[in-house]
Amino acid sequence: MSNWLQDEIIAHGRLPLLFFLLGFIGGFVFIRFSVRMIRAKVRWWPGNVTPGGQHVHHVVFGVVAMLLSGMALIATYEDGTPTTGAVLAACFGVGAALVLDEFALIFYLKDVYWAEQGRASVDAVFVALAVTGLLLIGARPDAIINVSDFRDNPETWVRVVLGVISLVSLAIAAVVIAKGKIWTGLVGMFFFPLLLVGAIRLSRPGAPWARWRYGNKPKRMRRAIEREKRYRRPIVRAKIYVQDLIAGKPSVEHALSATEEELDRTVHAAPPVPQHEHAGG
Repeated sequence: MSNWLQDEIIAHGRLPLLFFLLGFIGGFVFIRFSVRMIRAKVRWWPGNVTPGGQHVHHVVFGVVAMLLSGMALIATYEDGTPTTGAVLAACFGVGAALVLDEFALIFYLKDVYWAEQGRASVDAVFVALAVTGLLLIGARPDAIINVSDFRDNPETWVRVVLGVISLVSLAIAAVVIAKGKIWTGLVGMFFFPLLLVGAIRLSRPGAPWARWRYGNKPKRMRRAIEREKRYRRPIVRAKIYVQDLIAGKPSVEHALSATEEELDRTVHAAPPVPQHEHAGG
């Protein structure tokens, strides 16, 4: 373990990244435990912070933690020690976990923590964990030109080309994410052909892209819904069967019927864009 830490992490300057990951995981586990204790109204656990009756969401504490630790990281960039960088990175990770745990609150601009939309926060956390893990093991996004490649080319036109390639790649990634394909966009950053496939294929029916582009195209929306059900069906079926197995009475028939009920409940078309949005409002 010590050899791996020295050879793979410290030698490659990834110690702050490792501590960021540890801080992120610790912060996420802690805050999820905390909100569950608060929801269960456990007496021995502190409740919500409500000065003057105003509920302060933990995203606020996350933003403050990220701001302070980020400023400290910048201030100590030149003369700070590896230990200082690792500690501050861990603090930044804790703050990032608090923010992403309420990503749905930021995205929907309303408190949907325990609602179905609140799952977006969990997705955001898993994406952050996956990206950090890939970077920690040395994977590099193929969709983005490395800074060293950009810096080592003295020719201006080469730098311009590299910069344009990176911007186009990021734009394609944005399209994939807007189509609701979070994991395709994530993995595609490290394997560019997958990113292209995700940008070309149909959007998920409930994604922003479908809302913007398929609102007046019922055939395409119907195809998106059918495709979503087809690909999600085996995953949902396996989940329900495992749940039944844990409960002690697994049933293939129940898994089949419950899967269709779950798909009918969760797979639906995105709401149409309001008229004022079409008008540029």
